[in-house]
Parts: sequence; C-alpha cells; structure tokens
Amino acid sequence: MDLFRRIERYYDEAPRSAARVEEYGSLRLFVGTGPWPYYGRPSGADGPLADDTAALLARQRELGVPQALEWVEEIAPSLAQAAAGAGLVVRRHPLLVLQGLQDVLPVPGLSMRIAAADDPGVGAARSAIHVGFANGGVEVSAVGLSERDAELQAGDGSAGAFLRDQIRAGRIVMAIADMGQGPIGGGTANPRADVAELTGIATLPAFRRRGVGLAITAALVEEVGRRGVDVVFLSAADDDVARIYERAGFRRVAHACIAQAT
Repeated sequence: MDLFRRIERYYDEAPRSAARVEEYGSLRLFVGTGPWPYYGRPSGADGPLADDTAALLARQRELGVPQALEWVEEIAPSLAQAAAGAGLVVRRHPLLVLQGLQDVLPVPGLSMRIAAADDPGVGAARSAIHVGFANGGVEVSAVGLSERDAELQAGDGSAGAFLRDQIRAGRIVMAIADMGQGPIGGGTANPRADVAELTGIATLPAFRRRGVGLAITAALVEEVGRRGVDVVFLSAADDDVARIYERAGFRRVAHACIAQAT
C-alpha cells in the first residue's frame, strides 16, 4: 500500500508544473497552462462521487477541453461506475512497476542519448513518438521516416518549445533513439522527487521488433536512477505492450483507468 500512496502522490504532483488546480469535492481538476490539456482525478477527499463527477465534467465543457478522468482502479474503485454513469467510456490499462532492470540486448546500428534542452533532435524525436502512437500496436509496417518528417513540418513549434523548457527545468527526461537517419523513436520520464513515470515510449513502425523500445526504456530508467528515483512505473496500452515491459523487469501491480467522452 505504501507503493500505491507514493504513486498517488506522484500523480497529484506531476501535472502541477503545467496546470492550475480546481477542487470539486472528491475530485480534482488540472487545467493545463501549457500546450495541452489535462484531466480530473481523485482528490482523496470524501464527497458525492456522482455529483462531483458531473460538476467536473461540466467545468471541462465550459473550458472547451476534453472531458477526461484518470485514476488507479485499485485506489478509487468506485470512480469507474460514476464515470460510466456520466456517459464516459472507461478503459483499463496495465500499470507496471519496475522490480529490477533486466539486461537489454544491444540493437545493431542504434545509438541512444538523453536529450539536453538544446538537442537538435528533440522535435524529430517527438514527431517519431507521435507517429508511433498514431499507428498503435507492436506490428511492423512501412510507416517510418517520411511520416516522421511530415509530422515535424506540420507542427507550429509551441509544444516542442514547452518540452525543451521542461527538460531544462529537470521535470522531463527525454531519451532519443537514432539509427543514423535522425530519431526513429524515443520516450520520456517525469521525475518528481524519488518517483518517476515513463511515458510516450514509441518507435516508428518501420523500426519495430528490433528491441528499440526496450533500449529507450533502459536509458530512461538508468537516467532517472542517477537523479535519485527509486520507484519507476508506467501504464501500458494493452496486454501485448505490457508483456514487452515485463521482459525488461516490470511487473503488473494495478490498473490505470482513463475515462473519456466519445
């Protein structure tokens, strides 16, 4: 249970560097002040959950942001019913915690680095990650460098500038995977005190099934460990993805829930 308390404390702390907080009884809304919106999640207070959910969702509609809630099922088991009753679709994802990093086999031709704020590959790595998630799953396809470059050209640069600011402040650690043609994948960790969540780990589909994702994971784990983190966790998209992380030394401990309007 101490592990869950630490993860819950992290979930409450992590968005605050880029969001303001509004209270709705048993729920707390994070209103983004950066380039992307956040969500509501349990506050730890008592209250009529259905009424609080309705009030928070009404506020999200007023703000013009996506109606969304996030929580750990084992900590707030009643929220799924309240969210579904309010018309949201609830999805459950495996939540995994690192037990001990396993040896990761080297990937021929791959170089890994932790990005500094001024790393010229930050934008392309972010685009590669977006393309990877837009083409979800673990299967190999022809989607690759040209799609990454098109995604990079389509952005206005604001999200990349925000990311660089977060890297500079030490709130985000970014790992970049490169095979000589610019970034082909990457991922981030968000350390807060001694806990860090790994997020956004993805590889261009044309480079999948080579061990790149595990190499990204290992680079992030090693870097946050150097910064004093001793609890590393993540949520996987599905069971297939969770099994990949289990090979790296993660174990399933709970379920991360996301509820969104259709």
